[in-house]
Amino acid sequence: MRIAVTYDNGNIFQHFGKTQNFKLYEIDNGKVLKSEVIDNGGFGHHDLAVYLKNLGVEILILGNRGQGAIDALNNAGIKQLAGITGNPDDAVAAFLD
Repeated sequence: MRIAVTYDNGNIFQHFGKTQNFKLYEIDNGKVLKSEVIDNGGFGHHDLAVYLKNLGVEILILGNRGQGAIDALNNAGIKQLAGITGNPDDAVAAFLD
């Protein structure tokens, strides 16, 4: 499984459509195999959902997003955990628990 988290300066970024980076996590059997920070591919707002889907992301942990982003992420089949703040590693660990 692949999880993405909106990312900025060690924290979960709070505006999905304006995020410049994501932290990607490779998960196997409930454990993080590896993680890396990537850029947004030059995309913004609704195009980010397709970008993440093409990266194989199944779950997105993020701060906030608008209805257009919700619809785009739903259409891409990406589950969303919104309203999350703080450290991305901690958020992924809490999700996996």
